[in-house]
Amino acid sequence: MFFTLLATTFALASLVSFLAVRFFDRPIGAIFERIIGDEISSAWHRYVKFAAYVVGVSGGVRIYNLERYISASDLHPEEQKVLELTSERWVLELYRTIIETLQSIAWMLLIVFVATLIAYVLVRRSH
Repeated sequence: MFFTLLATTFALASLVSFLAVRFFDRPIGAIFERIIGDEISSAWHRYVKFAAYVVGVSGGVRIYNLERYISASDLHPEEQKVLELTSERWVLELYRTIIETLQSIAWMLLIVFVATLIAYVLVRRSH
């Protein structure tokens, strides 16, 4: 059951990452084209898309949290039992996967956009 949960959260995080990257693809490309303006902007655009996939999947598939389903808690000795994967926990884990994936991508894009805004201001001041 654990392997099914792991594969499902990975697939869900990948799908959510794909949709988020697809949604922000044009704005990211337009921002890089406007600020950089060279052919290197397409390389930066491709890198940011790749980084969004990596950040989204790693944020959505939280291995540390999933370990609770295969080993007992080391932090709380009084709770020395492995959590059972009930249907309620499945729904909760899938919901967490979606939210954590989106949250991770949102933070990454915020950092990228702040950095590009700073670059834009620096470029404008130099002209």
